[in-house]
Amino acid sequence: MFAALQSDFAQALLDPDRPVPAGLTSHTARLPQKRFAVYRNNVVVSLVNALRAKFPATERIVGDEFFAAMARIFVTAHPPRSKILHTYGDDFGDFIAAFEPAAGVPYLADVARLEAARIRAYHAADAQPLAAEAFCNIDPQSVGTLRLTLHPSLQVLRSPHPVVTIWAMNAGEIELGPVDPDAAEDALILRPALIVTVRGLPPGGAAFLLALSNDATLAEAAATAASDDSRFDLTANLAGLVDSGAVSAFTPAGASLPEGFAS
Repeated sequence: MFAALQSDFAQALLDPDRPVPAGLTSHTARLPQKRFAVYRNNVVVSLVNALRAKFPATERIVGDEFFAAMARIFVTAHPPRSKILHTYGDDFGDFIAAFEPAAGVPYLADVARLEAARIRAYHAADAQPLAAEAFCNIDPQSVGTLRLTLHPSLQVLRSPHPVVTIWAMNAGEIELGPVDPDAAEDALILRPALIVTVRGLPPGGAAFLLALSNDATLAEAAATAASDDSRFDLTANLAGLVDSGAVSAFTPAGASLPEGFAS
């Protein structure tokens, strides 16, 4: 009976068309409906504000009023499922992608996905990134046998739009300027120390990282990346990973670099 009351209360809380839950009383007012309406509004406003805090660049792109209206619809359709509020809105980007009024801003969903990835990276586990010196004693002929352990905070986002540039402009990282909305950019989101960093990945870099994250050896990941983009440069990508702090460990495996990828 109590579970049913909880369910009715939760559903009525986010749906203004539903009646006040049966049996609800107030000791400080004769009309519990009014008290419940105030509580309902406070809950919705609090969740909308939580989305504002998590997606500031997304809000800046569409403006306060549009964002608030969109966020209220999201809140009523997608109530929190966890007590950990920083995970709330992780699917906001998917919601925006299907939100017809936002169809005129095709990159908006990916900007929201990037902002959600930044929050996940911020709250990820700590790990000490490997310094470049850790790779100095590796036999060049066995480089392809390595499997890399990527930093726990690492996130990769692939986009058909210049998502890194658009996010940076609307997050105050760089000045506003003209962009080609159809220029694809892939993002590396990472927190190697205290600050979350966002950087664009070079050609093939996203495929390379995703393969490494699926336990591919360097040789296998390099072949995958080269198939994804013929411009893939293994040396440049490895240097970028080490420089960014994306690698926390490596272990040998049993493969060799394909022809054309040897150091």
